[in-house]
Amino acid sequence: MKISSRFTVAVHILSLLSIYPTPLPTSDMIADSVNTNAVVIRRILGMLKNAGLVDMKRGTGGSYLTKHIEEINLLEVYKAVDVVEPGGLFQIHQTPNPNCPIGANIQSVIEVTLFNAQESMEHVLKNVTILDVVSDFNEKINK
Repeated sequence: MKISSRFTVAVHILSLLSIYPTPLPTSDMIADSVNTNAVVIRRILGMLKNAGLVDMKRGTGGSYLTKHIEEINLLEVYKAVDVVEPGGLFQIHQTPNPNCPIGANIQSVIEVTLFNAQESMEHVLKNVTILDVVSDFNEKINK
């Protein structure tokens, strides 16, 4: 199981916009920091904009946060870029052998555990803000 890298790239973007707000970072500047193509950054910025977390100045103006970093939690970021329905983080194989006692029951046995695991992960993400992440960055940068 892998969560898309869009999530960590989005956290990277929001952290960068917070730490280096002026001049407004362009998608090219952000792409240089992330070490990816500016098209990828613009796509993720669009998702963050749709979630009300950032906005962009037209042309070469750059991007900026629309909320204070203590108001943005990682669950909000996760949901902005990786839409996963409740209980949908883990995929259970759909065609186990119904003639096998394990195969016939695997879905019902493991389903609740996987749902709870997703809820636990989301609870952790909800309790960490971009402010927390930026504080960790500042601590590492200033060492």
